[in-house]
Amino acid sequence: MSEKNYDLVVIGSGPGGYVAAIRSAQLGMKTAVIEREHLGGICLNWGCIPTKALLRSSEIFHTLHRLEEFGLSAKELSFDIEKVVQRSRAVADQLSNGVKFLLKKNKVDVIDGEASFDTPNSISVRSKKGETSVSANNTIIATGARARTLPGLEPDGKLIWTYKEAMVPDVMPKSLLVIGSGAIGIEFASFFQTLGAQVTVVEVLDRVLPVEDAEISELAAKAFKKQGMEILTGASVESLKPSGKSVTATIKTTTGEEQSKDFERVILAIGITGNTENIGLEKIGVNVDRGHIVINEWGETGVPGVYAIGDVAGPPWLAHKASHEGVVCVEKIAGVQGLHPLNMSNIPGCTYCHPQVASVGLTEEKARSEGYKVNVGRFPFLGNGKAIALGEPEGLVKTVFDSKTGELLGAHMIGAEVTELIQGYTVARTLESTEADLMHTVFPHPTLSEMMHESVLDAFGKVIHI
Repeated sequence: MSEKNYDLVVIGSGPGGYVAAIRSAQLGMKTAVIEREHLGGICLNWGCIPTKALLRSSEIFHTLHRLEEFGLSAKELSFDIEKVVQRSRAVADQLSNGVKFLLKKNKVDVIDGEASFDTPNSISVRSKKGETSVSANNTIIATGARARTLPGLEPDGKLIWTYKEAMVPDVMPKSLLVIGSGAIGIEFASFFQTLGAQVTVVEVLDRVLPVEDAEISELAAKAFKKQGMEILTGASVESLKPSGKSVTATIKTTTGEEQSKDFERVILAIGITGNTENIGLEKIGVNVDRGHIVINEWGETGVPGVYAIGDVAGPPWLAHKASHEGVVCVEKIAGVQGLHPLNMSNIPGCTYCHPQVASVGLTEEKARSEGYKVNVGRFPFLGNGKAIALGEPEGLVKTVFDSKTGELLGAHMIGAEVTELIQGYTVARTLESTEADLMHTVFPHPTLSEMMHESVLDAFGKVIHI
């Protein structure tokens, strides 16, 4: 069994792994990536990117049904679900090939196969071609995560789907049950509802998108219900029984009553768990807690030379968090001076449903519970000229400030293109901007971004356009 030696080996090539590997190579380290399936990981192949391609198709289909509002017309509107999926897969393939090019450009070795630690510095790699071994001064575990399942709610890949099957549907179901209303569940609910499915969302907590600000969650729920979606909060799915071409779901409501209902398809979106099995973590003493590797702020596992980043290391389960973690981890290994650990409170969250939802920092409720006296600003899309011109007058921009210092504690948005707008507030938080900085910033007109300015003004009694 041959052995190759590296300064750094990265296990997994998702948005955390491949970015870490490239940064490592840029810093002069001899680097390799071990990948068992597709370069780019779940995000590029079965997550962030292909779902956005699907949602783009549904957004266009939604707009086509509003053509008369814009003085346009078209006849016999329809879609081909097979072609919608084909486009999504083509987008994923293009980006996966792009990752392959970037790794090659940066002289990162790509090793195909499944990795398992023999010692903290020695890794066995099994593939169809046999087994090989690599050694590394440092290793970053970036194996990602997979869909979580519960007893009685197991996927079968046919009628009961995880996100993977939901991205390549063989049919457009007439009725669909989505279990879980986090970002993944709501995005799929939005996609299928827009294309004509009757969607029911069941959420065990008291509101949809439960990690978001309560006011934003309420507005989202109203929008979804207006679209025809059925929302059941404070409810749980007790069992799923596939039979023929449908699934019978037993749902316990807020009152404790149980009801049975048939659906053509079911999507499980009840969280994820880290891919920690079969990689030899127990052999080298890496601590795993509730399905995720335990790390400190630098990605260190407690075993010298072994690090972990991304979804396998815990929430928030976001691609951009994994990428930034990867860079910080590698630069720490390389001894780069002046580093700061990743500030989790400055990581924006985006949900690409219709309407879009985005946020960064503390919710109003969280800020108050932490003892802050807050100023809260709000500005509706209905007061913005660009939103009205776009035909997107429904939405809200909300900001939360520390009354004493003017610090921007959090920002929360719902409406068209807010996933693009949120970065403005993310930059402001990173730069520790105050309300004065934001008030004195000139926002271009006419743009949706003007609402960000007005929301700040509203928090301090200076709003102009409402």
